[in-house]
Amino acid sequence: MSPELEVKRDDLLHRLGRFPAVAVAFSGGVDSTVVAKAAFLAIGERAVAVTADSPSVARAELADAERLAAMIGIRHVVVRTAEFDDPAYAANDGTRCYHCKSELYTRIESLLPELGVNVICSGANLDDNGDYRPGLTAAAEHAVKHPLQEAGFTKADVRELAKFWDLPVWDKPASPCLSSRLVPGLAVTPERTLRVERGEAVLHSLGLRTCRVRYHEGDLARIEVPVESLDRFGDPDMRDAVTARFRELGFRFVTLDLAGFRSGGLNDLISLDVKTRFARPK
Repeated sequence: MSPELEVKRDDLLHRLGRFPAVAVAFSGGVDSTVVAKAAFLAIGERAVAVTADSPSVARAELADAERLAAMIGIRHVVVRTAEFDDPAYAANDGTRCYHCKSELYTRIESLLPELGVNVICSGANLDDNGDYRPGLTAAAEHAVKHPLQEAGFTKADVRELAKFWDLPVWDKPASPCLSSRLVPGLAVTPERTLRVERGEAVLHSLGLRTCRVRYHEGDLARIEVPVESLDRFGDPDMRDAVTARFRELGFRFVTLDLAGFRSGGLNDLISLDVKTRFARPK
């Protein structure tokens, strides 16, 4: 570990150690896993990891979160969230992430007395400070702490510390919620997120670790994979197999994006008005 990262690690542990108790919003991704590990090292049993369960969470991701919490040793609570019951969330007008995080933090807040906790922490790092951050707006409204940001962690720092701590997610690709795969304006439903989950499982089974199934109007699936993996779809057998499986799932059209995988690509379709409303304060 570099000396600079040692300083950041110690600062992170110090910041978390100042809390009497803390609840970590824990998805099982690399960022929240590092915060959960740090919280457990800093305050032990007074730390708890809280994971949301809804149709927007892939079953494999939930299982990973449970496994990682057990590996760390941190107390783990899974809460059922009801964002799909919120018409503003289902409308998918670009504000979806705000309503999702608001629901999550509200649910965690309702559990704080039972958990013996009065502080919520997220896994946001400095690289999350983009211009359009509806989730951070919701976090600010619920006084959520961001210890990684406060300690100066970039995404690269988080991955390096995760590797140092032997956390198996150190090189895990980002895995936003399933609802993020639906093009803005297309209503979010459990049926559609399940279709996306199963479509991506098909691609994972073929060895495509990094991929997205973007869901467009007309039940069109737009597959994104890294550019270096595009040539795999030149194999007629693979192409036919993917097409057949996706049609079995209910997709009417199956397309391959020649530009390749890009995280957050659907944000380009969100209106300027919505982006302005949730812009990060300068």
